[in-house]
Amino acid sequence: MAKSSEDHCHGLRCMDAGDLDPLVTEFTRHLTVLGHKSLTVSGYDAAARHLAQWLTLAKIAVADIDDGVADRFARHRCRCHGIRRERSVSAKYVRRVRRFIEFLGERGIVQRKPKPALPTPHRRVVEFQDWLRQHRGVTELTIDRHGRMVMRLLPALGIRPRSWNAQLIRDVIIAETKRVSLAYVKTMTMALRGYLRFLSARGLCRAGLDQAVPIIPQWRLSSLPRYIRSSDVETLIATCDQTTATGVRDRAILLLLARLGLRAGDILSLRLTDVDWQQATLSVRGKGRRETRLPLPQDAGDALLAYLDQARPHVADVRIFFMEGVSNSV
Repeated sequence: MAKSSEDHCHGLRCMDAGDLDPLVTEFTRHLTVLGHKSLTVSGYDAAARHLAQWLTLAKIAVADIDDGVADRFARHRCRCHGIRRERSVSAKYVRRVRRFIEFLGERGIVQRKPKPALPTPHRRVVEFQDWLRQHRGVTELTIDRHGRMVMRLLPALGIRPRSWNAQLIRDVIIAETKRVSLAYVKTMTMALRGYLRFLSARGLCRAGLDQAVPIIPQWRLSSLPRYIRSSDVETLIATCDQTTATGVRDRAILLLLARLGLRAGDILSLRLTDVDWQQATLSVRGKGRRETRLPLPQDAGDALLAYLDQARPHVADVRIFFMEGVSNSV
């Protein structure tokens, strides 16, 4: 049985967008403005042009594009000439096509499918989010995510937290591991633990229920050592060439990491005003944006002073460290 033009592109060059070419150009320009890299933009460009050519072969009008059309495109066995060589369309490629269709909907070119209304957050979930905002110092993105995840679990848990027990908590989380990825469930357990602590603090559930939330194991990078020996740390610090500005900077950074246990983000956010030379302390803002003042060890302080005196670029900036723009010699 002969295949229709919708099933195969018959070796034609399927990267000709035809009448959709101006919209494809506008689409790629939009992605560039959003900050996507050129390689990513070129991938979206190819997917959009492929869709445009397939629409012509399948005799589908642009106004008729909907989710069903995207599904048909995903199923067609492609023999298009151009940058693609695979016979079936990959899931990643289809996601790019769907993003182009969303763009057409935003421009009023195709009819947009109404988004389902989000469920109204439960009163206690809203209070939980306010509690996170006032007492935990987390970002609005995290607050929103935790609220949505708790709302997802409430139908299985029930809206009467005083009746919850450890078995129910475990069963609900284990059930989620069969529906979504372990990484997603791991984040979900963080939200649930926080919610249970919030409820417990207000006497709305049994104390200690947060301990019943199962730990979700993730084995990625499990072969890496949990820490390196102190002798190896000292060896690494000693490799810094202090005759160069880069070496002076790297030694100061390594000593701050090793002596104070700082993270890379802590190092990058350090400002000149964070150092109190009189008291020999260093001010650091942690994940909750709370300021912590740490003692500055002698060797780390000396290394930091050497960097500021010899290697730091002469710029009008309050940041201490710069990863670029350091001269090669002291």
